[in-house]
Amino acid sequence: MDDGEPTVIAETSEPAKPALSERDAQVLRFERRTWRYPAAKNEAIRAEFGLSPARYYQLLNALIESPAALAAEPMLVGRLSRLRDARRQGWSPADTTANTATAATGRPAAPATGTPAGGSHADGRA
Repeated sequence: MDDGEPTVIAETSEPAKPALSERDAQVLRFERRTWRYPAAKNEAIRAEFGLSPARYYQLLNALIESPAALAAEPMLVGRLSRLRDARRQGWSPADTTANTATAATGRPAAPATGTPAGGSHADGRA
């Protein structure tokens, strides 16, 4: 029923999103880059942040857990979190060729010495 009085609608305010510090935003921008060699990234960490790589990665791991970082860069933080979890489980990008061979054949990749995975050549040589 309309009694002529204006209807007051309760305002719902969303909780304020925590803001990133300038350094945290800089770390996230830095992590968007790709690096061909880990040594190059380590040098850039020292030059841009004035931190050792170990300290930088401590800060990055804390930042990955931050709700502010997740709100600001959800795709990037998700990717970094997945990479960190994979490393903790023992995976590394260098393992991809061995893991691919094992997954495809059920056997580990052949040794680099030229000996077949079974350990002997077809003509009986060891």
